[in-house]
Amino acid sequence: MAQVNLRNVVKRYGALQVVHGVDLNIDDNEFVVLVGPSGCGKSTTLRMIAGLEAISGGEIVIGDRVVNDLPPRHRNISMVFQNYALYPHMSVRENLGFSLKIAKKTQAEIDQAVDEAAEILSLTEYMDRKPGALSGGQRQRVAMGRAIVRHPDVFLFDEPLSNLDAKLRTQMRTEIKKLHQKVNSTIVYVTHDQVEAMTLADRIVIMRDGHIEQVGTPLEVFENPANTFVATFIGSPPMNLLAGRVSKDRIVLENGLDVPVPGQFSDKTHEGQEVILGFRADNLMPVGHAMPMGGASAELDMAVTLSEPLGTETLLFTSIAGKEVQAKMLNPRPVAPGERLSFQLDLTRCHLFDAQSQNSLR
Repeated sequence: MAQVNLRNVVKRYGALQVVHGVDLNIDDNEFVVLVGPSGCGKSTTLRMIAGLEAISGGEIVIGDRVVNDLPPRHRNISMVFQNYALYPHMSVRENLGFSLKIAKKTQAEIDQAVDEAAEILSLTEYMDRKPGALSGGQRQRVAMGRAIVRHPDVFLFDEPLSNLDAKLRTQMRTEIKKLHQKVNSTIVYVTHDQVEAMTLADRIVIMRDGHIEQVGTPLEVFENPANTFVATFIGSPPMNLLAGRVSKDRIVLENGLDVPVPGQFSDKTHEGQEVILGFRADNLMPVGHAMPMGGASAELDMAVTLSEPLGTETLLFTSIAGKEVQAKMLNPRPVAPGERLSFQLDLTRCHLFDAQSQNSLR
Protein backbone atom coordinates (compact mmCIF):
# COMPACT_ATOMS: atom_id res chain seq x y z
CA MET A 1 0.00 0.00 0.00
CA ALA A 2 1.07 3.64 0.03
CA GLN A 3 1.25 6.96 1.81
CA VAL A 4 -0.81 9.89 0.53
CA ASN A 5 0.62 13.39 0.95
CA LEU A 6 -1.19 16.64 0.12
CA ARG A 7 1.10 19.66 -0.05
CA ASN A 8 -0.55 23.09 -0.14
CA VAL A 9 -3.35 21.75 -2.35
CA VAL A 10 -5.67 24.40 -3.76
CA LYS A 11 -8.85 24.13 -5.82
CA ARG A 12 -10.47 27.02 -7.68
CA TYR A 13 -13.49 27.22 -9.93
CA GLY A 14 -12.78 30.44 -11.77
CA ALA A 15 -12.50 33.17 -9.15
CA LEU A 16 -14.08 30.97 -6.46
CA GLN A 17 -11.57 29.14 -4.25
CA VAL A 18 -13.10 26.12 -2.50
CA VAL A 19 -10.00 24.41 -1.06
CA HIS A 20 -7.40 26.63 0.58
CA GLY A 21 -3.86 25.26 0.77
CA VAL A 22 -4.57 21.89 2.38
CA ASP A 23 -1.57 20.10 3.91
CA LEU A 24 -2.13 16.51 5.02
CA ASN A 25 0.06 13.42 5.42
CA ILE A 26 -1.69 10.04 5.46
CA ASP A 27 0.44 7.08 6.52
CA ASP A 28 0.58 3.69 4.87
CA ASN A 29 -2.30 1.48 6.11
CA GLU A 30 -3.96 4.40 7.91
CA PHE A 31 -7.72 4.96 7.94
CA VAL A 32 -8.30 8.72 7.67
CA VAL A 33 -11.77 10.27 7.59
CA LEU A 34 -12.46 13.72 6.14
CA VAL A 35 -15.52 15.11 7.89
CA GLY A 36 -17.35 18.41 7.86
CA PRO A 37 -20.61 20.10 6.88
CA SER A 38 -21.87 20.21 3.30
CA GLY A 39 -19.75 22.47 1.12
CA CYS A 40 -16.64 22.29 3.31
CA GLY A 41 -14.43 20.89 0.51
CA LYS A 42 -14.05 17.30 1.74
CA SER A 43 -15.48 15.57 -1.36
CA THR A 44 -13.58 17.94 -3.66
CA THR A 45 -10.36 17.04 -1.83
CA LEU A 46 -11.11 13.33 -2.25
CA ARG A 47 -11.86 13.77 -5.94
CA MET A 48 -8.54 15.59 -6.40
CA ILE A 49 -6.74 12.63 -4.82
CA ALA A 50 -8.62 10.34 -7.21
CA GLY A 51 -7.80 12.50 -10.23
CA LEU A 52 -11.46 13.21 -10.95
CA GLU A 53 -10.84 16.91 -10.28
CA ALA A 54 -7.74 18.77 -11.46
CA ILE A 55 -5.90 20.62 -8.73
CA SER A 56 -5.34 24.37 -9.07
CA GLY A 57 -2.15 24.44 -7.02
CA GLY A 58 0.12 22.33 -4.81
CA GLU A 59 1.09 18.66 -5.04
CA ILE A 60 -0.55 15.31 -4.43
CA VAL A 61 1.85 12.43 -3.81
CA ILE A 62 0.76 8.77 -3.69
CA GLY A 63 3.56 6.47 -2.63
CA ASP A 64 6.66 8.05 -4.14
CA ARG A 65 4.93 9.56 -7.20
CA VAL A 66 3.62 13.06 -7.75
CA VAL A 67 0.28 12.30 -9.41
CA ASN A 68 -0.91 15.83 -10.28
CA ASP A 69 -0.99 15.11 -14.02
CA LEU A 70 -1.80 11.40 -13.93
CA PRO A 71 -5.29 10.27 -14.97
CA PRO A 72 -7.28 8.22 -12.42
CA ARG A 73 -6.52 4.87 -14.06
CA HIS A 74 -2.77 5.39 -13.59
CA ARG A 75 -2.94 6.33 -9.88
CA ASN A 76 -3.68 2.77 -8.68
CA ILE A 77 -6.57 3.87 -6.51
CA SER A 78 -10.07 2.44 -6.14
CA MET A 79 -13.07 4.59 -5.32
CA VAL A 80 -16.39 3.57 -3.73
CA PHE A 81 -19.28 5.97 -4.36
CA GLN A 82 -22.50 6.51 -2.43
CA ASN A 83 -24.66 5.39 -5.38
CA TYR A 84 -22.87 1.99 -5.75
CA ALA A 85 -22.39 2.48 -9.55
CA LEU A 86 -23.09 -1.20 -10.29
CA TYR A 87 -24.03 -2.52 -13.73
CA PRO A 88 -27.67 -3.65 -13.34
CA HIS A 89 -27.54 -6.20 -16.19
CA MET A 90 -24.49 -8.01 -14.76
CA SER A 91 -24.37 -10.57 -11.97
CA VAL A 92 -22.40 -9.92 -8.80
CA ARG A 93 -19.56 -12.05 -10.17
CA GLU A 94 -19.51 -10.09 -13.43
CA ASN A 95 -19.60 -6.75 -11.60
CA LEU A 96 -16.70 -7.77 -9.39
CA GLY A 97 -14.55 -8.93 -12.27
CA PHE A 98 -15.41 -6.28 -14.87
CA SER A 99 -12.47 -3.94 -14.22
CA LEU A 100 -10.04 -6.86 -14.38
CA LYS A 101 -11.58 -8.00 -17.67
CA ILE A 102 -11.07 -4.51 -19.10
CA ALA A 103 -7.45 -4.65 -17.84
CA LYS A 104 -6.96 -7.84 -19.95
CA LYS A 105 -6.32 -10.12 -16.98
CA THR A 106 -6.57 -13.85 -17.57
CA GLN A 107 -9.74 -15.65 -16.55
CA ALA A 108 -7.80 -17.52 -13.86
CA GLU A 109 -6.55 -14.24 -12.39
CA ILE A 110 -10.04 -12.75 -12.51
CA ASP A 111 -11.62 -15.80 -10.83
CA GLN A 112 -9.02 -15.84 -8.05
CA ALA A 113 -9.37 -12.11 -7.28
CA VAL A 114 -13.18 -12.22 -7.42
CA ASP A 115 -13.39 -15.28 -5.14
CA GLU A 116 -11.02 -13.66 -2.61
CA ALA A 117 -13.08 -10.46 -2.53
CA ALA A 118 -16.33 -12.41 -2.21
CA GLU A 119 -14.92 -14.38 0.72
CA ILE A 120 -13.73 -11.23 2.51
CA LEU A 121 -17.13 -9.55 2.13
CA SER A 122 -19.36 -12.64 2.62
CA LEU A 123 -20.76 -12.38 -0.90
CA THR A 124 -20.16 -15.96 -2.02
CA GLU A 125 -23.83 -17.01 -1.92
CA TYR A 126 -24.94 -13.99 -3.98
CA MET A 127 -22.53 -14.33 -6.91
CA ASP A 128 -25.19 -15.19 -9.51
CA ARG A 129 -27.68 -12.50 -8.47
CA LYS A 130 -28.18 -9.18 -10.24
CA PRO A 131 -27.89 -5.92 -8.21
CA GLY A 132 -31.68 -5.47 -8.30
CA ALA A 133 -32.08 -8.65 -6.24
CA LEU A 134 -29.78 -7.42 -3.46
CA SER A 135 -30.40 -5.27 -0.39
CA GLY A 136 -28.75 -1.86 -0.07
CA GLY A 137 -26.10 -3.26 2.26
CA GLN A 138 -25.33 -6.13 -0.11
CA ARG A 139 -25.02 -3.76 -3.07
CA GLN A 140 -22.61 -1.63 -1.07
CA ARG A 141 -20.52 -4.72 -0.30
CA VAL A 142 -20.41 -5.50 -4.03
CA ALA A 143 -19.20 -1.95 -4.68
CA MET A 144 -16.45 -2.46 -2.09
CA GLY A 145 -15.58 -5.84 -3.59
CA ARG A 146 -15.17 -4.27 -7.01
CA ALA A 147 -12.60 -1.95 -5.43
CA ILE A 148 -10.80 -4.79 -3.61
CA VAL A 149 -10.17 -6.96 -6.68
CA ARG A 150 -7.88 -4.33 -8.18
CA HIS A 151 -5.49 -4.46 -5.19
CA PRO A 152 -5.10 -0.66 -5.20
CA ASP A 153 -2.56 1.37 -3.26
CA VAL A 154 -5.36 3.48 -1.76
CA PHE A 155 -9.10 3.04 -1.24
CA LEU A 156 -11.23 6.18 -1.50
CA PHE A 157 -14.76 6.21 -0.06
CA ASP A 158 -17.13 9.08 -0.90
CA GLU A 159 -20.02 9.03 1.61
CA PRO A 160 -20.68 5.34 0.87
CA LEU A 161 -23.35 4.87 3.56
CA SER A 162 -25.50 7.95 3.00
CA ASN A 163 -28.15 6.02 1.04
CA LEU A 164 -28.67 3.39 3.75
CA ASP A 165 -31.08 3.43 6.67
CA ALA A 166 -29.80 3.83 10.23
CA LYS A 167 -29.61 0.10 11.01
CA LEU A 168 -27.78 -0.71 7.78
CA ARG A 169 -25.36 2.18 8.29
CA THR A 170 -24.40 0.71 11.66
CA GLN A 171 -23.88 -2.74 10.11
CA MET A 172 -21.85 -1.38 7.20
CA ARG A 173 -19.60 0.64 9.51
CA THR A 174 -18.63 -2.68 11.06
CA GLU A 175 -18.11 -4.23 7.60
CA ILE A 176 -15.82 -1.39 6.52
CA LYS A 177 -13.80 -1.60 9.75
CA LYS A 178 -13.38 -5.35 9.23
CA LEU A 179 -12.40 -4.75 5.60
CA HIS A 180 -9.60 -2.41 6.67
CA GLN A 181 -8.28 -5.03 9.09
CA LYS A 182 -8.39 -7.79 6.46
CA VAL A 183 -6.83 -6.03 3.49
CA ASN A 184 -4.34 -3.81 5.39
CA SER A 185 -5.11 -0.88 3.15
CA THR A 186 -4.71 2.89 3.17
CA ILE A 187 -8.21 4.34 3.26
CA VAL A 188 -9.37 7.92 2.78
CA TYR A 189 -13.05 8.20 3.66
CA VAL A 190 -15.39 11.18 3.32
CA THR A 191 -18.54 11.67 5.37
CA HIS A 192 -20.67 14.43 6.89
CA ASP A 193 -21.64 12.06 9.74
CA GLN A 194 -19.44 12.61 12.80
CA VAL A 195 -20.54 9.26 14.29
CA GLU A 196 -19.11 7.49 11.22
CA ALA A 197 -15.92 9.51 11.57
CA MET A 198 -15.54 8.73 15.29
CA THR A 199 -16.17 5.00 14.93
CA LEU A 200 -14.12 4.32 11.79
CA ALA A 201 -11.10 6.61 11.80
CA ASP A 202 -7.55 6.20 12.99
CA ARG A 203 -7.40 9.97 12.50
CA ILE A 204 -10.12 12.50 11.73
CA VAL A 205 -9.61 15.55 9.51
CA ILE A 206 -12.25 18.17 10.33
CA MET A 207 -12.85 20.65 7.51
CA ARG A 208 -14.76 23.92 7.20
CA ASP A 209 -14.96 26.30 4.22
CA GLY A 210 -12.07 24.60 2.43
CA HIS A 211 -9.72 24.73 5.45
CA ILE A 212 -8.58 22.03 7.84
CA GLU A 213 -9.69 22.98 11.36
CA GLN A 214 -8.09 20.08 13.25
CA VAL A 215 -6.45 16.70 12.67
CA GLY A 216 -6.26 14.07 15.39
CA THR A 217 -7.45 10.74 16.70
CA PRO A 218 -11.16 10.52 17.53
CA LEU A 219 -10.35 10.82 21.25
CA GLU A 220 -8.05 13.83 20.71
CA VAL A 221 -10.57 15.88 18.76
CA PHE A 222 -13.38 14.94 21.18
CA GLU A 223 -11.47 15.71 24.38
CA ASN A 224 -9.31 18.60 23.12
CA PRO A 225 -11.18 20.50 20.37
CA ALA A 226 -9.05 23.20 18.77
CA ASN A 227 -11.90 25.69 18.52
CA THR A 228 -15.63 26.14 19.06
CA PHE A 229 -16.46 24.78 15.60
CA VAL A 230 -14.80 21.44 16.35
CA ALA A 231 -16.30 21.44 19.85
CA THR A 232 -19.84 21.66 18.51
CA PHE A 233 -19.32 19.51 15.41
CA ILE A 234 -17.75 16.50 17.14
CA GLY A 235 -19.80 14.81 19.85
CA SER A 236 -23.50 14.15 20.29
CA PRO A 237 -25.12 16.11 21.73
CA PRO A 238 -22.84 19.03 20.78
CA MET A 239 -20.82 20.82 23.43
CA ASN A 240 -22.62 23.51 25.44
CA LEU A 241 -21.07 26.97 24.96
CA LEU A 242 -21.63 29.98 27.23
CA ALA A 243 -20.16 33.47 26.76
CA GLY A 244 -18.57 35.14 29.79
CA ARG A 245 -15.90 37.46 31.14
CA VAL A 246 -13.03 36.65 33.50
CA SER A 247 -13.25 38.51 36.82
CA LYS A 248 -10.59 37.58 39.38
CA ASP A 249 -10.85 33.79 39.61
CA ARG A 250 -14.42 33.60 38.28
CA ILE A 251 -16.13 33.51 34.90
CA VAL A 252 -19.09 35.88 35.00
CA LEU A 253 -21.83 34.73 32.65
CA GLU A 254 -24.92 36.62 31.54
CA ASN A 255 -27.45 37.59 34.24
CA GLY A 256 -24.64 37.79 36.80
CA LEU A 257 -24.26 34.03 37.26
CA ASP A 258 -20.65 33.00 37.72
CA VAL A 259 -18.56 29.84 38.03
CA PRO A 260 -14.91 29.37 39.00
CA VAL A 261 -12.24 29.54 36.29
CA PRO A 262 -11.32 25.86 35.70
CA GLY A 263 -7.97 25.19 37.31
CA GLN A 264 -6.38 23.96 34.09
CA PHE A 265 -6.94 27.44 32.59
CA SER A 266 -5.98 29.57 35.61
CA ASP A 267 -2.64 30.58 34.05
CA LYS A 268 -4.12 31.09 30.58
CA THR A 269 -6.67 33.81 31.39
CA HIS A 270 -6.45 37.45 32.48
CA GLU A 271 -8.73 39.96 34.15
CA GLY A 272 -11.52 41.20 31.89
CA GLN A 273 -10.88 38.62 29.17
CA GLU A 274 -13.89 37.68 27.04
CA VAL A 275 -14.14 33.90 26.94
CA ILE A 276 -16.50 31.07 26.00
CA LEU A 277 -17.01 28.32 28.56
CA GLY A 278 -17.57 24.90 27.01
CA PHE A 279 -18.72 21.65 28.58
CA ARG A 280 -20.42 18.49 27.38
CA ALA A 281 -23.72 17.09 28.63
CA ASP A 282 -21.78 14.26 30.28
CA ASN A 283 -20.07 16.81 32.55
CA LEU A 284 -23.26 18.46 33.84
CA MET A 285 -25.29 15.99 35.89
CA PRO A 286 -27.94 16.16 38.61
CA VAL A 287 -26.59 15.65 42.13
CA GLY A 288 -27.44 12.15 43.30
CA HIS A 289 -28.25 10.88 39.81
CA ALA A 290 -24.79 10.64 38.33
CA MET A 291 -21.36 9.13 38.73
CA PRO A 292 -19.52 10.96 41.53
CA MET A 293 -17.11 13.60 40.21
CA GLY A 294 -13.55 13.26 41.38
CA GLY A 295 -12.31 16.85 41.04
CA ALA A 296 -13.35 20.48 41.32
CA SER A 297 -16.98 21.17 40.53
CA ALA A 298 -19.61 23.91 40.67
CA GLU A 299 -23.18 23.39 41.84
CA LEU A 300 -26.06 25.05 39.96
CA ASP A 301 -29.76 25.02 40.82
CA MET A 302 -31.86 24.97 37.62
CA ALA A 303 -35.30 24.05 36.28
CA VAL A 304 -35.60 21.29 33.67
CA THR A 305 -37.51 22.42 30.56
CA LEU A 306 -37.50 19.11 28.67
CA SER A 307 -36.31 15.54 29.17
CA GLU A 308 -35.51 12.84 26.62
CA PRO A 309 -35.37 9.32 28.14
CA LEU A 310 -32.77 7.18 26.33
CA GLY A 311 -32.99 4.01 28.40
CA THR A 312 -29.83 3.84 30.49
CA GLU A 313 -29.63 7.63 30.64
CA THR A 314 -31.85 10.68 30.21
CA LEU A 315 -30.91 13.83 28.31
CA LEU A 316 -32.10 16.91 30.23
CA PHE A 317 -32.60 20.39 28.78
CA THR A 318 -32.21 23.33 31.12
CA SER A 319 -30.98 26.92 31.01
CA ILE A 320 -27.86 28.67 32.28
CA ALA A 321 -27.57 32.47 32.03
CA GLY A 322 -30.49 32.55 29.62
CA LYS A 323 -29.07 29.98 27.19
CA GLU A 324 -30.33 26.43 26.72
CA VAL A 325 -27.87 23.73 27.75
CA GLN A 326 -28.04 19.95 27.83
CA ALA A 327 -27.17 17.69 30.75
CA LYS A 328 -27.26 13.95 31.35
CA MET A 329 -28.85 11.91 34.10
CA LEU A 330 -27.55 8.43 34.79
CA ASN A 331 -29.72 6.15 36.94
CA PRO A 332 -32.65 7.96 35.30
CA ARG A 333 -36.10 8.62 36.72
CA PRO A 334 -39.05 10.53 35.26
CA VAL A 335 -38.48 14.30 35.30
CA ALA A 336 -41.38 16.70 34.82
CA PRO A 337 -41.00 20.00 32.92
CA GLY A 338 -40.36 22.80 35.38
CA GLU A 339 -38.89 20.51 38.05
CA ARG A 340 -35.89 22.12 39.76
CA LEU A 341 -32.77 20.06 40.25
CA SER A 342 -29.35 20.75 41.69
CA PHE A 343 -26.73 20.11 38.98
CA GLN A 344 -23.01 19.52 39.39
CA LEU A 345 -20.64 20.87 36.70
CA ASP A 346 -17.31 19.03 36.47
CA LEU A 347 -14.82 21.89 36.11
CA THR A 348 -11.92 19.53 35.37
CA ARG A 349 -13.62 18.57 32.09
CA CYS A 350 -14.54 22.11 31.02
CA HIS A 351 -13.02 24.00 28.09
CA LEU A 352 -12.27 27.69 27.61
CA PHE A 353 -12.13 29.41 24.23
CA ASP A 354 -11.12 32.94 23.34
CA ALA A 355 -14.27 34.88 22.46
CA GLN A 356 -12.64 36.69 19.51
CA SER A 357 -10.66 33.94 17.77
CA GLN A 358 -12.93 31.08 18.97
CA ASN A 359 -9.73 29.07 19.55
CA SER A 360 -9.11 26.95 22.61
CA LEU A 361 -7.04 28.58 25.36
CA ARG A 362 -5.49 25.19 26.07
